[in-house]
Amino acid sequence: MSLHSQRLQAALTKPGVIKAPGVFDGLTTRLVEQAGFDVGFVSGAGIAFSRFGIPDVGLIGMSEVAHCIQLMREISELPLIVDIDTGFGNALNTQRTVRVFERAGASAMQMEDQVMPKRCGHMKGKNVVSCAEMEGKIHAFVDSRENENTLLVARTDALGVTGFEDAMERASRYLEAGADLLFIEAPKTLEQMQIIAKEFGARVPLVHNLVEGGASPVSNAAELAELNYKLALYPVALLHAFVPTAQALLTHIQQQGETSHFNQPMLNLSQINQLLDADNLLEQAKKYDANS
Repeated sequence: MSLHSQRLQAALTKPGVIKAPGVFDGLTTRLVEQAGFDVGFVSGAGIAFSRFGIPDVGLIGMSEVAHCIQLMREISELPLIVDIDTGFGNALNTQRTVRVFERAGASAMQMEDQVMPKRCGHMKGKNVVSCAEMEGKIHAFVDSRENENTLLVARTDALGVTGFEDAMERASRYLEAGADLLFIEAPKTLEQMQIIAKEFGARVPLVHNLVEGGASPVSNAAELAELNYKLALYPVALLHAFVPTAQALLTHIQQQGETSHFNQPMLNLSQINQLLDADNLLEQAKKYDANS
């Protein structure tokens, strides 16, 4: 078992809620790991927003996400739960996705039952495939993974499309088909979350999305712990914080032509190199330097 898979398994056995901030490149992976988090969530929305400057409407491809995982894995053994959208197609596409992402360094993968191309779970206009089609994809996932410790988070978006009862039925069937964690997206009330927790909380780790501006009935990890949920996702929190700071800085540069008097904290070049462990890399290079 890889180190990152071992770390994810260990995190799932600890008491309390796992807080998983969204990561989408090497820098955010370093920041999350250095802040002491046990898990990072490779958010499809985060990749779409940051690397492509487009909304989360299913335009990012499998190879593009795989490349992101590879870059993160070069510099970190942080466990990564990777958003694979719909598996990027049918059951055969799902199998290829699992093989490619597992080799790239995914510790777990989150797959949803939306119609492809999908969209953000908190956007209007979603549609879902049949329950049987999603069950087939789950079987395909289980059959294709090379490491049984590569976990599957089965997500259903049915609650906002076909209703709460169908979402609960799908979650039960997805668990039976082989899912390792369950994610019923966008419950509308605290009562619905209580029913979800009562039905599934003792059987399987439950996942919840705490995205800023979403429609969650709860607002923090402590409330999720009380409900017996296990994993709290903050998929684009870093980006949501970065954008207004970046906009303010750019306005300041445009108006003042300098950065020394910007009214928010900034790193200097030495500090960013320290964060990125530049000294260690330079020290390693010395043993290959013929002139040293």
